[in-house]
Amino acid sequence: MTAVLFDMDGVLVTSEDYWVEFQRDEMLPATVPDSDVDVAETTGMNFREIYDYLDAEYETAISREEWIDRFETFAETLYTEHVDVLDGLHDLLAELDDRGVDTAVVSSSPHHWIGMVIDRFDLEDGFDERISADDIDVAGKPEPDIFEYAASEVGVPTEECVVVEDSENGITAASRAGTTVVAYRIDAHGEIDLSPADVVVDDAAQLREEVRRLVD
Repeated sequence: MTAVLFDMDGVLVTSEDYWVEFQRDEMLPATVPDSDVDVAETTGMNFREIYDYLDAEYETAISREEWIDRFETFAETLYTEHVDVLDGLHDLLAELDDRGVDTAVVSSSPHHWIGMVIDRFDLEDGFDERISADDIDVAGKPEPDIFEYAASEVGVPTEECVVVEDSENGITAASRAGTTVVAYRIDAHGEIDLSPADVVVDDAAQLREEVRRLVD
């Protein structure tokens, strides 16, 4: 394998518990008060795309502008004050760089959210590429487009890429793109379908070990 593509939320940083709670307890009840929508139904999608999905599938009670404003406000506090970075990430990225393995952040989050994480955890030189769903005007996860795009940006065929993902939609997207998928199981998502993954890991140490193994 010659490239490793990392999802951000839930993989690089411990943000998924916060996002799940925010959407479950605040945003979904405010947006679709007459429907019982599981957070897992939209996890991994770009937050703007989530609103469009809810608006198409259910009856929304707030405007798209209010939805975006609430997410932007929450994201700034979350990424600059609360989240922790994946244990051992800096050493892993340095090792991959030494081996000549390309790396990328591949996230449904917008670039300025990715930038907050990069700045806070001193990752400016850690990745060869930073890919946001905002870069491409195509369907989001679980469709494979973002990983196909990311592979083209690092100049590596998808079959030579390892993807590390935590959400069901992200795992499905990476599998559909033809990559080798490492599923990072975290408590925030509960019992989700991990079957499309090639490998399932339960902690940061296992994640680092499997990534190293797969790029040997």
